[in-house]
Amino acid sequence: MGPDDFDYDLPASAIAQEPLEDRPAARLLDATGPSVVHRTVRDLPSLLGPGDVLVLNDTRVLPARLRLRRPTGGAAEVLLLRPVDEGASGTEVRWEALVRPSRRLPPGTELVAGDDLAVEIGADLGEGRRHVAVRTPDGDLDGALERHGEMPLPPYLTTELADPERYQTVYSDRPASAAAPTAGLHLTEEVLERCRAAGARVERLELVVGLDTFRPVTVDDFDDHRMHHERYEVSPDVLETCLGARRKGGRVVAVGTTTVRALESAARFGPGGSTDLFIRPPFDFLVVDALMTNFHLPRSTLLVMLESFTGTRWRDLYRGALEAGYRFLSFGDAMVVTRAPTGSPEEADR
Repeated sequence: MGPDDFDYDLPASAIAQEPLEDRPAARLLDATGPSVVHRTVRDLPSLLGPGDVLVLNDTRVLPARLRLRRPTGGAAEVLLLRPVDEGASGTEVRWEALVRPSRRLPPGTELVAGDDLAVEIGADLGEGRRHVAVRTPDGDLDGALERHGEMPLPPYLTTELADPERYQTVYSDRPASAAAPTAGLHLTEEVLERCRAAGARVERLELVVGLDTFRPVTVDDFDDHRMHHERYEVSPDVLETCLGARRKGGRVVAVGTTTVRALESAARFGPGGSTDLFIRPPFDFLVVDALMTNFHLPRSTLLVMLESFTGTRWRDLYRGALEAGYRFLSFGDAMVVTRAPTGSPEEADR
């Protein structure tokens, strides 16, 4: 099994370049029943009930794309991915980063933005990744990033984002991620409150979205694909709430693939840490029963997770969504699907 098995024709016209002004007006392809129903995200509370748990990833995106100057005066770009020493602080902090042009920047090269942010290039980690040392005179990296950083939008988004907050969920908390958990971009506090009014619990966790959001699959066989580690934190209470709901006949509804990865990692490896879990068929889901997610890039590991979850029917759902004019990728519309039961035709297809 490889990326060729997860290819489909995605016209450029179907890629949403801008978010809708009204977040929950995004369309929601409801595939939780015997037939597909076309809804909007505003209808999500009607799909939930007492005993269900809706789980959100509340990570916040860092303005971590830095356009810097080389000593020669030339331009360079650094995208901070994750701190090498978790929890480190001070005037110098080491990070793993994507660097361009990496091959033309030997270790020791210093890049600057203004007089309050410098980045020293370190070891080559392959695939454009480098260790870098980020220096600020006062140790206020968040402030320096607010002044000099840009939102690291995916490369397929070519329209400038007027309001950077539209690439943040309304419930985002700790700035840490290199990309947004995009299924959550459609939600508002009003929609979440109506989910609670329907009887569902709304819980939060954190998974820090990292390199695999930007990195294409470059191998022919997924056996050779290496997932990069991402930090996650799922409190024991949240995990027990989810498992307890399932024992009582409720459903765990994950908002986004990052939430799925965090919950399934917590169930296997503990409530917090670093995960390189690659969810691919066949996969025994221990926590998640339903998934709300955006429409993903062809040939991506996110489609592999989707097939693990709901079977090969995703191909018909994607085909139908394109025919119905749904908007795809980060600022596009969403779908909600249930897990394929063991022994179903979808399961057999795996």
